[in-house]
Amino acid sequence: MHPYFETSMRTKTLKKNKINVVTLGCSKNVYDSEVLMGQLKASGKDVVHEEEGNIVVINTCGFINNAKEESVNTILEFVQKKEEGDVDKVFVTGCLSERYKPDLQKEIPNVDQYFGTTELPGLLKVLGADYKHELIGERLTTTPKNYAYLKIAEGCDRPCSFCAIPIMRGKHRSTPIEDLVTEAEKLAANGVKELVLIAQDLTYYGLDLYKKRNLAELLEALVKVEGIEWIRLHYAFPTGFPMDVLDVMKREPKVCNYLDIPLQHISDTILKSMKRGTTKEKTTKLIKEFRALVPEMTIRTTLIVGYPGETEEDFQLLKEWVKEMRFERLGCFTYSHEENTGAYALEDDVPEEVKIARANEIMEIQSQISWELNQEKIGQTFKVVIDRKEGNYFIGRTEFDSPDVDNEVLIDAATTYLKTGDFTTVKINEAEDFDLYGDVVN
Repeated sequence: MHPYFETSMRTKTLKKNKINVVTLGCSKNVYDSEVLMGQLKASGKDVVHEEEGNIVVINTCGFINNAKEESVNTILEFVQKKEEGDVDKVFVTGCLSERYKPDLQKEIPNVDQYFGTTELPGLLKVLGADYKHELIGERLTTTPKNYAYLKIAEGCDRPCSFCAIPIMRGKHRSTPIEDLVTEAEKLAANGVKELVLIAQDLTYYGLDLYKKRNLAELLEALVKVEGIEWIRLHYAFPTGFPMDVLDVMKREPKVCNYLDIPLQHISDTILKSMKRGTTKEKTTKLIKEFRALVPEMTIRTTLIVGYPGETEEDFQLLKEWVKEMRFERLGCFTYSHEENTGAYALEDDVPEEVKIARANEIMEIQSQISWELNQEKIGQTFKVVIDRKEGNYFIGRTEFDSPDVDNEVLIDAATTYLKTGDFTTVKINEAEDFDLYGDVVN
């Protein structure tokens, strides 16, 4: 047993250790925290997520400036609590810790220990728990009980110049199909009805294990899991996209007609500098192909503005392309200059206020597109899953919307009673930029 736990048990016999796991960043971090909590619970530990606890584990994000800042501020906040005697121990794990461990140890020495993204057994050890290999798929999910993230691979082999993920998460490693099926079965047994498949790049799935892109075969296996009603695909890379995935999407009602495919930019000059391995022509052709093969598909993408060397001309090209493509869902980020990435050698020459103005312009165009597409939904009926109740509304999503990032359907709670996790049929009677309003159709 770790010496800290022996002394704490001797000196504080009346105080039982409670471990509070705090999660920052993306869905992959949510997943990692859930695995950590599942392991702790299996070792008999009292573990909570973002509630009071005398031992704190912060799962950090190190992706871009804002996320790093939030992670550092959270660490400082809990170190302060430790100094004031409100918490006993503070441990830090995750991407920021993987990327900047020596700096963090120097700058914030009052953290008890820092762990990288692959050091789960070590972290469990200091928390007085053993890493249990047999716990495949055992997680304490922190999302609403009707959906869960299913991480199908770790790391990334892509060389994108703006991205620090390979530094923090290492090379691409797929999880075997049978392990993911086991995990999906356990989630379904706990009431999960929707799986959101995540990875740094879904399209690479299987290349390391099966020597071929094997996402379609994985989907074929997952649709057989009893109790799972929706399977959603997040984070696909546009180069080398396995088109057999679209056949499964068309054929299998459980696979949502939805794809999240971050495209980042469309100017050939910028795409080349970003090392995206594609061009405006190829990307446009791919999106048109998707729409021809699965006409009802909703495509979500993300873009980066203000990348080094992005001229007004590059930006205008991007703007016109966004208008032309009419993506159903789109998010836009300002470029963040990250150490040890390929683009770090370039001059970060687009002023911050120009980056922000460009992002706002793109989002303005998108909100108009979204409003127009939503108007077309008035009078139509959709299958909707209920995620939560908020104020006077039950809030749900269609198969064309992912949790936390996409449109929501609001149903008046005064006229209808619904339960979280229920699927119901809703007729849309009003639509805004990003919200739909409707009534349940019996």
